Amino acid sequence: MPTTLASPTSISAQPTLRLAFALSMGAAVSLGITRFAYALLLPPMRADLGWSYALAGGMNTANAVGYLVGALGTPALMRRFGATRLLVFGAVLASVFMAGSGFVTDASALLLQRLLAGVASAWVFVAGGLLAARLSEAGSARGGLLLGIYYGGTGFGILLSALLVPQVLRAAAGVPHGWAWAWWALAVASAAATCLLAWAGRAMPQQTAAPAAPVAAPGSAPPVALHRFGWALAGYALFGMGYIGYMTFVIALLREQGASAGFVTLFYALLGIACVASSRLWAGLLDRYRGGQPQALLNGLLGVATLLPVLSSAAPVALISGVLFGAVFLSVVASTTALVRHNLPPSRWAQGISAFTIIFALGQIVGPTVTGWISDGPGGLARGLVASAMALWLGAVLASRQHSLQREASQ
Repeated sequence: MPTTLASPTSISAQPTLRLAFALSMGAAVSLGITRFAYALLLPPMRADLGWSYALAGGMNTANAVGYLVGALGTPALMRRFGATRLLVFGAVLASVFMAGSGFVTDASALLLQRLLAGVASAWVFVAGGLLAARLSEAGSARGGLLLGIYYGGTGFGILLSALLVPQVLRAAAGVPHGWAWAWWALAVASAAATCLLAWAGRAMPQQTAAPAAPVAAPGSAPPVALHRFGWALAGYALFGMGYIGYMTFVIALLREQGASAGFVTLFYALLGIACVASSRLWAGLLDRYRGGQPQALLNGLLGVATLLPVLSSAAPVALISGVLFGAVFLSVVASTTALVRHNLPPSRWAQGISAFTIIFALGQIVGPTVTGWISDGPGGLARGLVASAMALWLGAVLASRQHSLQREASQ
């Protein structure tokens, strides 16, 4: 019998903030560690294995392809197994596949590991996002904060990676393929986060709660009219293209500009801390607006953050870029879940979140390889990040045209 999601009434009796922070480990595993820690490993892996920037970016493209495959299958898997089981199972598999990346050096094998980790991370991210949406509905007065906590959990993963990976790389200096030890350390960290996710699953009273309305299979229920989110979906695709270019290559750019290992740790740690803080920073914005305004504003700010290290190699400018980027980028993701929550009934949330996740994945598939290809040409990484900033600004323009569906219905 599939596990059912707890109803908002039943969840409201739970310590919602504690559950939100525990659920945020899903975002920490699926994005903060599985995907974004790769930025710290890209320079030593590229130097050791002789990669071009296009191939280095292709590793995150493979991860995004896997993420798309996983997102496409997530609604059916949640109907079959329940969101909580899929969340925990996906986190376990993501940890296993990350560990596997430390045992191979062949590019094809590493691409496969990144792809499989992407599949598992999509299960974690979508299932965790749906549980966070249910939790935010229970505490509707602070729904934006609870959603922000979940997505801001990516910052915990980034912060942990910033503190862990350079130390492991330093300890493994001189060891053949010393970067492999960093993958194993990240896998252990993900396994520890998975234990917190398992606790959150037990703490949410799923078995005793009144079942939520079932998620309809495609074609078996009235359409969700997701095409009415067209502007927001288009803006989100460009967000996926633009932000992942920065998150894949900014560390490599800082290294090219002469940044020390200590500065890179500081930069990435501050970026992660800013991610966590963003849950409070933008909560009011997500609660107040029911259209694409939050996504438009946040995409515009991300474009500025992406361009800053290109305009100046000064350390303070780089730190401002990292803090601003960290304070904004996961709130773009949270803004799409808030848009779904504001405009669709609870029975359609899974479909809505999955649609945005699929579009997100499509953008991420294109972004790393294209940015890497541009970076292999004249202008190097700086020109690649300029292209990322342009994609983010275009995404802001498109998202600004998205209106609330409720507003449309009242007109």
